Amino acid sequence: MKIETQITKFDQSIEDFVHCVASLNEELFLKRLNHWSPRDVVAHLIGWNRYIIEGSNQIRRGELPFYDIDPGEDYSKVNAVLVLEYSSTDRQEMLDELQVTAQELMRFIRSLDSSEWSRDYGVRHKGAIITIQNTVDEFIEDYDIHKERIKEWVRRESSRRQD
Repeated sequence: MKIETQITKFDQSIEDFVHCVASLNEELFLKRLNHWSPRDVVAHLIGWNRYIIEGSNQIRRGELPFYDIDPGEDYSKVNAVLVLEYSSTDRQEMLDELQVTAQELMRFIRSLDSSEWSRDYGVRHKGAIITIQNTVDEFIEDYDIHKERIKEWVRRESSRRQD
């Protein structure tokens, strides 16, 4: 997939996620669903927007991104740091920060030469080839997965309240 196509897809995923979270009331924004609240998910994505830039630069140097070295189960160690680092409970402040960091990531992606996008720099993780493109692909998927989980959780919460 070309860089501009990927940026368009990423932009849409961000917009959809922000719309989903912005529609939550304050109580739901802060209420835990499983282990995380929607606020925690936003904190996680804010941090990962920045981590993807740093990790992509490491990939370009032929290095395994720092977040893949000892991430914990399902990146639990990495994500726990982000939930603490981005600790605001103000929904609008968090969504604004999310959009700022997403724009930083999009500017970084746009700055890449097309040859860098899908280039194999020799980086492997658990036997898989790691490129900037597949790193960004997975991250876009993360936005979409989190949006769907939040929407499903809200549906369940609404059903509970009606019962």
